[in-house]
Amino acid sequence: MSMLIKNAQIITMNDDQLIISRGYLRMEGNLISEIGSGDAPSGPFERVIEGQGRVVLPGFINTHTHAAMTLLRGYADDLPLMEWLQTKIWPLEDRLTGEDIYWGSMLAVTEMIKSGTTTFSDMYFFMEETARAVEKTGIRAVLSRGMVGVGPENEKAMVESADLVQHWQGQAGGRILTRLGPHAPYTCPPDYLRRVMRLADELGVGLHIHIAETQVEKSDILAQYGKTPVRHLESLGLFSRPVLAAHCVHVDAEEIRILKDYGVGVAHNPESNMKLASGIAPVPEMLAAGIPVALGTDGASSNNNLDMLQEMRSSAFLHKVNKMDPTVLPAYQALEMATCNGARALGLDREIGSLEVGKKADMILLNLNQAHLLPAYDLVANLVYSAAAGDVETVIIDGQLVMEDRIIKTFDEQEVLRAAVQTARGLVGSR
Repeated sequence: MSMLIKNAQIITMNDDQLIISRGYLRMEGNLISEIGSGDAPSGPFERVIEGQGRVVLPGFINTHTHAAMTLLRGYADDLPLMEWLQTKIWPLEDRLTGEDIYWGSMLAVTEMIKSGTTTFSDMYFFMEETARAVEKTGIRAVLSRGMVGVGPENEKAMVESADLVQHWQGQAGGRILTRLGPHAPYTCPPDYLRRVMRLADELGVGLHIHIAETQVEKSDILAQYGKTPVRHLESLGLFSRPVLAAHCVHVDAEEIRILKDYGVGVAHNPESNMKLASGIAPVPEMLAAGIPVALGTDGASSNNNLDMLQEMRSSAFLHKVNKMDPTVLPAYQALEMATCNGARALGLDREIGSLEVGKKADMILLNLNQAHLLPAYDLVANLVYSAAAGDVETVIIDGQLVMEDRIIKTFDEQEVLRAAVQTARGLVGSR
C-alpha cells in the first residue's frame, strides 16, 4: 500500500534529533520512502491521512514483557517479589494452558496497540500461542520461551525453545523474531546456562534474561558463586553473544562497564521495580556509559498495565527525585528510551526505532487537540509528561493500518475482551 501522512508534526528520533513542525511522510509497502517539511507531494496514494493537529513519531518498543500475564492483572498485589512469585504466581502458572496463553497474549496486544506500542519483547511459555497472537494482530515482536534450569521442566524448555526458533523465526512477514529466554541466574545453574548458550549459537539467536533484579538475588548469587550476577554471567561467557538484560537494578560501576563493553542492551522497568520494591536501577549512569537503556513494562501483574507513555513519565520522575536533580533524564532522553534505544537494545536499530527513509513503517499518530496537552510550549515534554494512552489515534505497523481513529482494524477487540475475561474466570474464579 502507498500511504501519505500530511500536515503533521513529525518527531523522527533520528541521530540529528530532527523535529518537523509541519511535514509529510510517505510509505510504500512496509517501508518509509520519503519524509519532508512543508507541502506534501501529489499522489496518487491509496491512503492519505490528514495530520493537522497530530504528531507522528516511531511506535513505542516495549523491551520486556510477559504478555499473557495480563490474565493475572490484580491477582496478587502488594507482595515482595519472591513471595509474589513463589506463593502466588508460579502455582497459578502451573495451571495455564496454551489456550489461556493465546487469549492473555491477545489481551496484552490489544492494550499495547491502543497505547502506541508497535514492538514488544516477550518471555513466557506456550510461546507458539503468543506467536499466533502476533501473527493475527499485526504487531511486531521478539519472542523468547522462558527457560528454568531447575525442576522437571528444564529439558522441555530446551526442546520448546528450539522449536520456537525453528518454526517462528522470521514469520508473519518478518514481524516475528525469536531469542532464547533463560529466566535468571538464580533459576538457571551454570551447566544449564552453558547448554543454553550452545543452543543459542547453533540457532544463531540472542538471549533475553533477568539480571540483578533484587538485592536478595544479588546476595544469593554472591553467596553461591562468589560473584555478583553480572560478574557471574560474564565469567560463564554469556555476554559474548547478543543479550537483552531485564532490570539490572543492583549493579555497580564496574558491572556497568562490563555491560557496556559487551554491548548488552538493558530493559529498564521502573514501575514494576517500584511496585515490587526491587530498587532503583542506576539508569543515568548506564546511559552516560553509552549502554542502550530501553524501557519495559514487565508483566501486567506487576505493573499493572502495558502503557509505555506512563512508563516514560515514571522513569523520568523516578530518576529526578532519586538524584534530587530535575535535569536528570530529560524528556527527550525518556522518549529515546521508549523508541530508538529500544531498537538498539534489541539489535533492530537498522529497521525500526526512528522515522527514516528505508526503515520499516512503524509509527503512531497522537491527537494533540486535548485539554491536557495544551498549551503546546514543548512538544516532546508534553508527550512524555502529559500525554495519555487515549491520545494515540492511529497505529501503523509494517506499513499496515492496525488502528485508525482508535478502532483496531486487524481483529475484533470486543471478542478479545470477552474471551480474556472468560479465560481469567476459569483460571482463578470470579473475584
